[in-house]
Amino acid sequence: QMYLVESGGGLVQAGDSLRLSCAASGRTSGTYTMAWFRQAPGKERESVAAITSSGGGTYYSEQGRFTISRDNAKNTVYLRMNSLKPEDTAVHYCAARYGSTLGLRAGAYDYWGQGTQVTVSS
Repeated sequence: QMYLVESGGGLVQAGDSLRLSCAASGRTSGTYTMAWFRQAPGKERESVAAITSSGGGTYYSEQGRFTISRDNAKNTVYLRMNSLKPEDTAVHYCAARYGSTLGLRAGAYDYWGQGTQVTVSS
């Protein structure tokens, strides 16, 4: 069992930056992929970024504005978001799955945090 807690969301203006954090606890030994998803009101949950256990493999739904990273010593994954837009407004969720491959769909992940709200005003 793994437990995930996100932090770092908030209300920002268009063009600002934010860094989200997700701390994992519980069974954190071994290899596990971590990812960020987001869900806006009335929309499906969508993938934002994912990173393999070693950090050597990453995936982004959009190139250029987001950077995912992880600190395995702290069991923490980060999402740096630059040049934020109003359409980035959503609840952002951290997710994890055991194994070494990237998962792009929400259904591929077994563990989820409670989410952190990101609101971008124009």
